[in-house]
Amino acid sequence: MNVFQKKLDGVKNQRQPILKKDYSYNAFSFMILGIFLALGTTAQYLWGDLFDLKEIVYYAGGILWGGIILAIVPLWIMNVLLIIGAWLYLPVQMSTAYYPLAIAASLGILFSASMELIYQWDKVVVLRMGRFRSVHGPGLFTLIPLVDRVAAYVDTRIRVTDFSAEKTITKDTVPVHVDALCFWMVWDAKQAVLEVENFEEAISLSAQTALRDAIGKHDLSTLLSGREELGHEIQRVLDAKTNPWGVSILSIEFTDVIIPRELEDAMSKKAQAEREKQSRIILGEAEIEVARKFREASENYKGSPEALQLRAMNMVYEGIRHKGSMMILPSSALDSMNLGGTMGMTSLQKQLDKENESRGSAEGGSTGGMEK
Repeated sequence: MNVFQKKLDGVKNQRQPILKKDYSYNAFSFMILGIFLALGTTAQYLWGDLFDLKEIVYYAGGILWGGIILAIVPLWIMNVLLIIGAWLYLPVQMSTAYYPLAIAASLGILFSASMELIYQWDKVVVLRMGRFRSVHGPGLFTLIPLVDRVAAYVDTRIRVTDFSAEKTITKDTVPVHVDALCFWMVWDAKQAVLEVENFEEAISLSAQTALRDAIGKHDLSTLLSGREELGHEIQRVLDAKTNPWGVSILSIEFTDVIIPRELEDAMSKKAQAEREKQSRIILGEAEIEVARKFREASENYKGSPEALQLRAMNMVYEGIRHKGSMMILPSSALDSMNLGGTMGMTSLQKQLDKENESRGSAEGGSTGGMEK
């Protein structure tokens, strides 16, 4: 039994049991049923031979419970069973004199189910005796009891279906997981109901198949950078398939593309290496430009030693004007710019100034002693 269950679970797209319905029983239907019960009570009071309010209330309550059953199981066969039960209840629990009320209840059970109220965005496909009859739009319309049935309620608004392709191999043999969204709408309710059994499931499975096929035809770089073009390609394929069903595919949008972790790390390292290579190229181009500018500047200083010396003095000034800064220059530069002599003369002048100050202070002290 377990082996059989495993095999059964492996079969995809199994038909699930769906409770079919012939009509829609809603609050509007209950209102019609209440009106018929009120008319039946009035007829029983005016033309009936027997009128017991307590029994009438019990009977009407039972009919309303029948309406709840119709809301749960909206099938014409259930209406027939409720009508038969309502007539059998008279001779058993009540009296056959309540036939005006029973007639009103029977008509109410039938006509309350035949009145359909359709929303603005819905289309209803109606079958008559098993054949296609018509497509009704929004508003109120009537079904012929026991003859007409609603095949399907079709929402004509734009809808979205999410689908995915798990572990699909790209053209360059990379396994990827892709999640996408499909925006679509039904423009012909008749074709959508009559041409395909379950158009919603068919759209989802077709989109998944088209996505897998598109991934297998392209490499990973196209999948990552050309999502919009790939989405248009899948849309064209799906639209050609779903148009005979009365369905239009509006767009395909990718939400996520997942690649293996190892490949993601490798691609990150490759991108980092490419960025470093580009930065080095830019730095080299900048060095070439700086060297060219220096060459042009040297042409201006050629034959003008005064200008070169002034530039050298400006460089020294800019380097030492901030406290704590130090500039180291090669001796050849000092010689060429004659900075060594200049600095030496400056130091010698400072030393002479200090000696003169100390000598003056000593002479001032000795003169003061002699005066005393």
